[in-house]
Amino acid sequence: MPGVRDVADLARIYRDLHAHPELAFQEKRTAGIVAGWLRELGYETATGIGRTGVVGVLRNGAGPTVLLRADMDALPVREQTGLDYASTALGTTADGTRAPVMHACGHDMHVTCLLGAAATLAAESSSWRGTLLLVFQPAEEAGEGARAMIDDGLFDRFGAPAVVLGQHVAPLPAGLLGLRPGLAFAAVDSLRVVMRGRGGHGSLPEACVDPVVMAAATVMRLQGIVSREISGTDTAVVTVGALRAGTKENVIADEAELLMSVRTFDGDVRTRTLAAIERIVRAEAAASGAPAEPEITLMGSFPAVVNDAAACARLGDAFAGCLGEGRVLDPGPMTASEDVGMLATASGAPCAYWLLGGADPALFASAGSRAEAEAIVRGLPSNHSPLFAPVIEPTLRTGIAALDCAARAWLASEPAPGEFPAGPGR
Repeated sequence: MPGVRDVADLARIYRDLHAHPELAFQEKRTAGIVAGWLRELGYETATGIGRTGVVGVLRNGAGPTVLLRADMDALPVREQTGLDYASTALGTTADGTRAPVMHACGHDMHVTCLLGAAATLAAESSSWRGTLLLVFQPAEEAGEGARAMIDDGLFDRFGAPAVVLGQHVAPLPAGLLGLRPGLAFAAVDSLRVVMRGRGGHGSLPEACVDPVVMAAATVMRLQGIVSREISGTDTAVVTVGALRAGTKENVIADEAELLMSVRTFDGDVRTRTLAAIERIVRAEAAASGAPAEPEITLMGSFPAVVNDAAACARLGDAFAGCLGEGRVLDPGPMTASEDVGMLATASGAPCAYWLLGGADPALFASAGSRAEAEAIVRGLPSNHSPLFAPVIEPTLRTGIAALDCAARAWLASEPAPGEFPAGPGR
């Protein structure tokens, strides 16, 4: 096998990816590294799938097709980890804004783990049969990458898998995995709201309609949806992630923009939450005497991730055999969201998507119970934090082993009758 493919080499790849993050649909450098690695290993490699996605295929005799997925994009976040490989990159967001860029969600770890698993499975091709379909997906953070690859003929061009597998790093103790059968990750809706005012001089508010006050009142009123309109037995999250208005302290702006994220598990709760948002936005605009109706735009949405129960049971047994007993826990349903489920829905395959612990295990040495460990997790920087930084080891080694083990749980271990053992297709 060409090149060095040990964990130290992969750790260097990880540091490089972390230091050079790229925003959604801009992952050209990352895609180039991925494609070069896959070609070197003998995978049939295609680039530009769904704009910047990469697909690697390794055909190794008769057997099922297993899809392993990693997302590649980063976030417009200024890194504050202080790591010697911290990002100082700048990028241009979809709306044209220049912003610092960071792998604040761990997609660099996802990519590196899948590259490691690709190398292991290629090197040990005599021990399995079937087809590996490796999907390096762009634009998960934009909620558009999976759909873009599907619309670009992912399954028409490369075949439908028997199962869709993947993992997401999280601030659980490194060395552990979190696997939840059934409803695992929430559905998400992303909204853009523009509230119209009437601009003017800051000294003459009576001659204006202040959209900042209007937006501020809206933000506060929105907090009542979950606390007062959603049942305590249901789940919803309404987050205003950005509020933008004005250019100067003594100028009342013409408009204010709010960017919102809504997370739900249940379709009826989703419908009621979105309706409440629209009602509140329009009511606050009317109460403020807005000269025009607010503009409410659904920028994107994707459904909840529902893990197949049978697939999770198979994975749980496989992980116990590969990693040892006690290494897998049920984290409960997550209000974070993922578009990986769209790959499963579009292909008709079951989905099994798990969490990969990335927090320093030493931080949990004093935890005497699960409750104490959960309290420690709550105190750690979460995904999307400027301080989020998985420890490289044992996160990387565990993530590679988990993907390798998961793939083998579906790949045939023996040649089909009449088939001669052979290496992977080149």
